[in-house]
Amino acid sequence: MGKSLLKVVLLFLTLLLSHSFYAQSKKVEKAKSQYDRYEYIDAQKTYLKIIEKGYKDADILKKLANSYYFNSQFEDANKWYKEVLDTYPNDIEPEYYFRYAQTLKAMKQYKEADVFMDKFTQLVENDQRVKLYNDQPDYLERIDFQSGRFKVENASINSPFADFGTAFYGDFVVFASSRDTLIMRKNVHQWNDESFLDLFQANYNPENGELGEVEKLSRVINSDFHESTPVFTKDGKTMYFTRNNYNKRKVGKDNQGTIKLKIYRAQKNDKGKWTTPESLSFNNDEYSTAHPALSPDEKTLYFSSDMPGGQGLSDLYEVAINGDGSFGEPKNLGEKINTEGKETFPFVSQNNDLYFASDGHTGLGGLDVYVTRLDPQTEEEALIVNIGKPVNGPKDDFAFIVDDTSKRGYFSSNREEGAGSDDIYSFLEEEELRRPCEISIEGLITDKDTNELLPGTKVSFFDSSNTLIQSVVVGEDGTYTYPKVACTAQYFVRAEKEGYITEEKLVNTPPNGVQTIDTPVALEKQVKPATFGDDLAEVLSLKTIYFDFDQSYIRSDAAIELAKVIEIMNEHPQMKIEVGSHTDSHGDANYNLMLSEKRAQATVAYMIEKGIAEDRLTAKGYGESKPINDCVDGTRCKKEDYQLNRRSEFIIVK
Repeated sequence: MGKSLLKVVLLFLTLLLSHSFYAQSKKVEKAKSQYDRYEYIDAQKTYLKIIEKGYKDADILKKLANSYYFNSQFEDANKWYKEVLDTYPNDIEPEYYFRYAQTLKAMKQYKEADVFMDKFTQLVENDQRVKLYNDQPDYLERIDFQSGRFKVENASINSPFADFGTAFYGDFVVFASSRDTLIMRKNVHQWNDESFLDLFQANYNPENGELGEVEKLSRVINSDFHESTPVFTKDGKTMYFTRNNYNKRKVGKDNQGTIKLKIYRAQKNDKGKWTTPESLSFNNDEYSTAHPALSPDEKTLYFSSDMPGGQGLSDLYEVAINGDGSFGEPKNLGEKINTEGKETFPFVSQNNDLYFASDGHTGLGGLDVYVTRLDPQTEEEALIVNIGKPVNGPKDDFAFIVDDTSKRGYFSSNREEGAGSDDIYSFLEEEELRRPCEISIEGLITDKDTNELLPGTKVSFFDSSNTLIQSVVVGEDGTYTYPKVACTAQYFVRAEKEGYITEEKLVNTPPNGVQTIDTPVALEKQVKPATFGDDLAEVLSLKTIYFDFDQSYIRSDAAIELAKVIEIMNEHPQMKIEVGSHTDSHGDANYNLMLSEKRAQATVAYMIEKGIAEDRLTAKGYGESKPINDCVDGTRCKKEDYQLNRRSEFIIVK
């Protein structure tokens, strides 16, 4: 091949590769634009085409997985989350461990889901979901305890399309459906590739919960966009409902060009017709407000929103309805209810029970339905409780409503046995919410220094007035159990064994629950061997001796621990020790060395003042030079790991 021909071929290949790279870059840009506009179905198609061409990175995989996750397509989301976790483990934000765990729950893989929730909790601090997960390691047992209280049936009005979000309305139940809008308007919503929702009503029989003939609600209410999740006043003259940002034939969009959701109000005129809906005053083009619910006295409106200042993806809010029909300022319901996940679809029963759907509280997967009392009179009523199976399952379960008198109601779900993407399910609540108290206290008795089991230890249980209830002797397995203790009570567990210091622990039991409170007890020997090179801080199990920031004087809490060292040295007048002070790796190394030297000298000076001879003490500052873990310059560690390196040592040198 001649040189000229070779140059032409190379130039052709270069142009071909450049064109291919440019084409893929344009597709990635297009997919991102679709994703940012919540056009998840289109974004999925574009991302899949890019990946089929062999182009992928962490960002592409994460957005593809998210487009399935936010559309409740959990099995598809699981596939792509797994690939990004396996392929790009260093490019993963902690939130992806949470989402992957949720998709595993949706596939009933709860043990595997807990593995990734454990990873999530290790990486994230000050997250309500972490606290809830850590507080309820037995969440599956708790859910099982509440399960079986409802008799559930698939409602007869379901269609092959989306049907969800019911509301009681006199002799009717009103719900949202996309059953005929595709035929009539030939358009679909790009979020989930389904036609837009309208409101329909079905005849309602309160005796058996059966739903009859279905007809579309007023044309004044239904528009060319979404309408859903209504709520009606008891007199049937006022309704609040969710609609896309569409008013007076005009569409409102946020700064990104996205049509958000708003809550609208309509009222019946003298002729019994619905008036033109009005947008509520706290709506905003830049965020969504949706899924209204009314308090029993109809003076408070509850709703879901992603407005700024919330906890997570969507929070629950309340707003006062003034006597003139105006509204107060929306108030967030707080971290007791809201998490960094989604809280949505509120409903308030006549008993003032707040039901809502959440994927942030610990559940079975997707959205689960929870309940709490809005005006709790006891700690039990204040608890947030997963209402259990069969209402809740591994997929999305939401939009729960109930008539407290008949105990009949409805909820919505995208579970697999349904007729469409979302379906309405009727239920009869056959049993009240269970307030359990099945709690036991158990634990392992070990040697504090060796971790060896201590059979033969006497364990005694005392009530809050220090009255002995029961004593047991620990067997060869080193464990004790005290079953069926009272809820909302206080107990003392005392462990005694010859040659060991008696130890006592306080146990506070919760208001209810089905759980075991693990209360291990580690006993310390009364006499401990110590020799050359041992650290008295370890031998005596001293608490960490702290200094105030950038200071070297002895604090009162440090003086208590130093008194133990001084007592040992008084008992052994030939003992000599080196007082060593260590810092963590934060700050300048030379400064840390100087600061640790000053702290060691201050400790020695304090002990001399308390009567220890000067020639028995040596001060040595080590700064950050001798860490006991890998938390050194250039690494990132947890706060508590850095703290382990900030220590004082009392090394026996004679």
